[in-house]
Amino acid sequence: MKTITIKVNNEKALKLLEDLESLHLIQIIKDSVFKTKLSEKFAGSFHLSEKQYNEFQHYLDQSRKEWERDT
Repeated sequence: MKTITIKVNNEKALKLLEDLESLHLIQIIKDSVFKTKLSEKFAGSFHLSEKQYNEFQHYLDQSRKEWERDT
């Protein structure tokens, strides 16, 4: 068995895949964990202002320092 991910661009192609599934030749997994990577899925979905970015970086730096201090 091999699992692959495909993008269906046409309803006719989807019908063909469903026909293959009804013949028990393939199994369609609609909500697969093999979807796009999260980084690809959310790329560009939100933007930080420069101020927000700097505040976030400061928070990360402080968190790292606290983590290193406790070890």
